Amino acid sequence: MTDEERARLAREALAEITPESTVGELLEQSTDEDGVVTLSFAATMPGYPGWHWTVSVVQLPDEAPTVLEAELLPGDGALLAPDWVPWSERLQEYRAAQAAAAAEAGADDEDAVDEDAPDGEDADDADEDEFDDHEDEDFGDDPDDGIDFESEASVGLAAEAVHVDEGDEPDADADEAGPQPPDASGLDEWPDEDQ
Repeated sequence: MTDEERARLAREALAEITPESTVGELLEQSTDEDGVVTLSFAATMPGYPGWHWTVSVVQLPDEAPTVLEAELLPGDGALLAPDWVPWSERLQEYRAAQAAAAAEAGADDEDAVDEDAPDGEDADDADEDEFDDHEDEDFGDDPDDGIDFESEASVGLAAEAVHVDEGDEPDADADEAGPQPPDASGLDEWPDEDQ
């Protein structure tokens, strides 16, 4: 079998898996020790620079040549996808990056100084001091301060605060609280001429 016949056979095999317009010129032919000839063609598809089509052809004695495989392979300098990284490893890297960012943000917060704090105290320390100053103040919720929250006067003041009128209170009769059906008293009375 001549080189031209082998190239024609390889192109016919490629035509079964890809349009002929995507197969460029023959780049090389190589023969291994088992007698398998590998032909490489340039790939002309957009987005595949440096890739090539390869076809492996073998011819045993007294038999017709046979195509073993045809595939698209990257060549030197071909644009490739990055190596696959397992999700568990990517998750560890993500968590490490998040922890580093949180630590850096924490360090920045510690370096921040409240301008109103005396003698350069941190903002958190100033807030704590302000809370301590008000902690002992009496806000009137002590049960021993003489206020009876259950007395009628207190309840009346609370009702006025939320603008509740006595007329707004629900009726004791729950049957009249919801929507009422229409009056059906006259439905059973038929005119004499319709009976």
